[in-house]
Amino acid sequence: MDKMSTTVVFAVLLTTSLTLGKETTYIMDDVSISELFSLRIEPRMFNWTYEGLSEQFLYRSSLEGYPDLPSWIRYMYSPEYHSGFLYGTPPLRNVDTRVPIEIIALNRLTYETKRMILILAVHRKQAAKHVIQMKIDNLNWVHMMDPGRIENLKNIFRNDLWPESRSDLHVIFMDSAVKLGARLPLRPQQREGVVVHLGSSAEFSKRMLELQEEVKPLYKISSCTYKRTSVQTTFENSGFKLDWCAFRMIATEDDITALPHHPNESHKHGAGRKEHQHYQLSHYFPDKWDAPLKSEMPERNYSDEIAISFAIPGMIFALLLCGLTIILCFQHEKLHDDDSEYYFNYVFYICTDFLRMQKSSRSEYSPIAPNVQMVHYSPDTIKSTIKLKSLRDAPFDDTHSISPTDSYYREGSPHIGNMYMRPKPPPYKLAGNANSPTSRRNGNVEM
Repeated sequence: MDKMSTTVVFAVLLTTSLTLGKETTYIMDDVSISELFSLRIEPRMFNWTYEGLSEQFLYRSSLEGYPDLPSWIRYMYSPEYHSGFLYGTPPLRNVDTRVPIEIIALNRLTYETKRMILILAVHRKQAAKHVIQMKIDNLNWVHMMDPGRIENLKNIFRNDLWPESRSDLHVIFMDSAVKLGARLPLRPQQREGVVVHLGSSAEFSKRMLELQEEVKPLYKISSCTYKRTSVQTTFENSGFKLDWCAFRMIATEDDITALPHHPNESHKHGAGRKEHQHYQLSHYFPDKWDAPLKSEMPERNYSDEIAISFAIPGMIFALLLCGLTIILCFQHEKLHDDDSEYYFNYVFYICTDFLRMQKSSRSEYSPIAPNVQMVHYSPDTIKSTIKLKSLRDAPFDDTHSISPTDSYYREGSPHIGNMYMRPKPPPYKLAGNANSPTSRRNGNVEM
């Protein structure tokens, strides 16, 4: 089944289940501002059993009553774990509120749908004043969702690099490096990488400050996996390979959501935006989706673009035409060629002479009907006289006289095509003595 048909079936089943009033499950989770929360959505949450089919379960999450999630919550599905993940960092404006997240699950094997409401209770917490930003190259975001791997990363700083942060070290932000602008790996088997921010209210330790001075020359490079530092072995022993060009240490007194890479940074609205009463939201749900007005949508004028697209080539064509006209008209006046002037003045006479020559040559080689009287009968004699007027005045050539003996066909003769123009043969002569016995046979003479 293709994606479009699956979406349609999912919407129909969702509408049917809501119409029939199926049971809805409510769960609650406590989260804190400026601290990452993550929730793994599994089939067992809906009393389903995974039967080994790829993408057997489909999940859809949104703010209850709205088509999308709040700006600080993200949902991603992992084919590797066959589960969905909700994660995000609550901002300061959501403190002491409850955010209901609606999750609709679809079993693509039985087309059964279930509904669950996740209520996030946001509590106040002191914001971290010192933040460490790092990029881990050998892991994906879904691997960092494992609580055990997060604890291993925290223990590196708690026990070795930053012991002062043992009490309140926590994850502030985490997301896929590809979603934040990094390139996909050349081989699909390689990891995409994950960006992690750790924060604490404690001051940076001396060893952390030394590490910062060590990696400062790498800040001008966006990414480098070939650089090594003095603490490289400490991270690799725990299964983390860091990109030290992306390693940063930041001290801030502001809201932690204003840090780079944080998703809330791209969703801030201007203070002067006009609010309409129809779209005013309750203070309990400040992140509900606000549909833009049609008058606020930008418009694009295509008439100006069409005019510009025709005007610029037209101007270029006009300039080229003017330049060519100037070259051909005004430049020709400065040139004088006697041969060219003679040719243009007498070109008509040249043509007429050529036609006259053609006519004369055609008449010279045209065949003329011969005025030949083939037979002339004389009234006095019975004999006929043949006269060829075309040969009347021709001079007599004895070497080309016609011999009666040459009028017959001879095989192998080189003059077959013109047999009447052959020369006379020599006269016959007797061979040997005429009185010899071999010359007489039966009274006949042998030639």
